[in-house]
Amino acid sequence: MKNSLHKISVLVTVALLLAAAFTVLMSAQQAQIRTPRQTMYLVNPDFSKLEVQTLPVQGNIHLIAGAGGNIAIQSGEDGVLMVDTGYEKMADKILAAVRKISNKPIRDIINTTLADDHTGGNAIFVKAGSVNQAGPGIGGRPNQAALIANGELLRLMTEIGPEKINVDRWPPKTFLTRSMDFYSNDEPVVILHIPEAVTAGDSMVWFRKSDVIVTGEIFNETSYPFIDLEHGGNISGIIEGLNQLLEIMVPKHLQEGGTMVIPGHGRIGDEHDVLEYRDMVTIIRNRVQNAINKKM
Repeated sequence: MKNSLHKISVLVTVALLLAAAFTVLMSAQQAQIRTPRQTMYLVNPDFSKLEVQTLPVQGNIHLIAGAGGNIAIQSGEDGVLMVDTGYEKMADKILAAVRKISNKPIRDIINTTLADDHTGGNAIFVKAGSVNQAGPGIGGRPNQAALIANGELLRLMTEIGPEKINVDRWPPKTFLTRSMDFYSNDEPVVILHIPEAVTAGDSMVWFRKSDVIVTGEIFNETSYPFIDLEHGGNISGIIEGLNQLLEIMVPKHLQEGGTMVIPGHGRIGDEHDVLEYRDMVTIIRNRVQNAINKKM
C-alpha cells in the first residue's frame, strides 16, 4: 500500500513538473513572438547598425521596432495608418518594413509625443504617402499623407521653433479636445489626449476592432518614465494616463492576453504589464513626495 501511494505521489509530482515546464516553454515562446530584439532606449545611436523588426500584434496591427520609438502599423484596403515615425535616419529601413506589411499608400500618420525618435521621420513619410484624391485636390492641396496630433503637440513644436524641429515635422491636422476619432480600414480609431504626461501634447491611439492601444511614452517596457518638465510633463499626469489606459483594457483568461498595448519602447504587453508599471510609478511618486515632505 505504501509503495503504491509512493508511486502515485511520484507520478503526480512528475506530471506537475512536466505541466510547469510546458507552461514555461509556452510562455517563453509567446514572449519571443511578442518581444522585439531591439528594446532598449538608445542615446546617440549608430544608425548604420540599427535594424528594424516587424511583429504581428493582433487584428490588423503590426509593430515595427528598432528604429527609435515603437511604430504601429494598421493596414487594410484603405491603405496604411502609421503611429509615430521613428528616427529620420531610419526612414529607409522603416519604409522597407512597411512595404513588407502592405503595398497600399500611407494615408494617415499619428504622433503620440514630441521626442525625435517618435517624430523624426514625419516629413519623409508624409511626402511618401497619399490621400484618396485625384491630382493635387481642392486649393492645390498636395497629395500626401495626413499628419495628425493633439494641438498641444503642435504648440510645443512651434515654440521650440523651426531651427530645432523642421516645419515639415509639424502636424497640420490637430484636435483640441480630449479625443478625436475616425474610421480607417473598417475600424474605429480613437486618439486620446493625455495632458501633462511625458509632455503637454501626449496621446494614445486605440484601435477598437483589433483591441490594440499604442501608448507612446506614457508606458515604457524598458525604463522608468521620462518626464519632460520643460515641455509640460508631470509624473501625476503619467499616472492619470495609465489609469485611463487600464480603464479601457479588458484582460482575457487569468489577466493574460485580451487588449494588447504597444509601449513607447520595449515588448508588447497586456493589462497585467500596465498594472505593474502603474503601481511602480505610483509607489515611486508617493515615496519621493513623502521624502520631500520630510525635507530630506
